[in-house]
Amino acid sequence: MTDRDMMRSDVDLIGEIAAGDQSALRALYERHRGPLLAFLKSKCGDAELAADAAQDAMIEVWTSASKFSGKSSPKTWMFAIARNKLVDRLRKDARLTVVEEPPEVVDDAPDPTVVIARAQDATRVRACLANLSESHRSVIELAFFHELKYEEIAEVEGAPLGTIKTRIYHAKKLLMRCLGER
Repeated sequence: MTDRDMMRSDVDLIGEIAAGDQSALRALYERHRGPLLAFLKSKCGDAELAADAAQDAMIEVWTSASKFSGKSSPKTWMFAIARNKLVDRLRKDARLTVVEEPPEVVDDAPDPTVVIARAQDATRVRACLANLSESHRSVIELAFFHELKYEEIAEVEGAPLGTIKTRIYHAKKLLMRCLGER
């Protein structure tokens, strides 16, 4: 990525993409490639499928950049497109499973930094994350590794805000229980 690419904001890049600038698309993709691929792989467990969905998403970004309204951040918009492209591929391959949504619960769990600080062992944290269901792991990764707000996670996941809050609440409880075990 060039110095010029690094100076341009994501919103600027999307505007340039809408004007037909392929280098802007390349710069936007390079800027978000790692987190985007990690997010998609965490959803499906298949690096090749994740890469295909990311490619589909970038094609969609190219064709719909002029429709970007700015209601969400460019990163959230891109992640939502990528998630939808992955769901399309999973449906096509008949690998999509239905997950019942738990009832909404008020989030009174400890701060996530406290949860992770108590673990002090990265291997244990990774093992505990791996034991979470895909829906729990996904919201935790989006919230704490990709630093998305609950509203942005709801948009990316295509789920109601209350559902996201509930998933995060339960995921944090499960992580606390796992990390508390000796």
